[in-house]
Amino acid sequence: MELFIENGDYVPDGLGGLTGLTGAQEVLQRVLFRLKARRGAMPFLPNLGSSLHTLGREKPAARPALARRYVMQALEDEDVEVTGVELAEEQDGRFSLAVHLLWQGEALTARTGAL
Repeated sequence: MELFIENGDYVPDGLGGLTGLTGAQEVLQRVLFRLKARRGAMPFLPNLGSSLHTLGREKPAARPALARRYVMQALEDEDVEVTGVELAEEQDGRFSLAVHLLWQGEALTARTGAL
């Protein structure tokens, strides 16, 4: 069971513990963690995370294809099928993603917010 993280903090359950997630919510939490973590930043888990933070260095025309490649790479160990990746540039120059997934026959969408 994954613990619910919101704005970088664990969410209390109101009973002195922390809120846990199951099912699709748990999968989305793991997916978002893998997409937002910088690949190579954790020495003992060098393949955890994504290279999405490097998109700003790439030519605009190449970014959508690279975003999809980076998402696929980050989620290769998850039991999900990536069915689509939508890349949007924010006003401050950062990027956000909507990643469409299929998990156990259920369609899910993970939204990263600004990266």
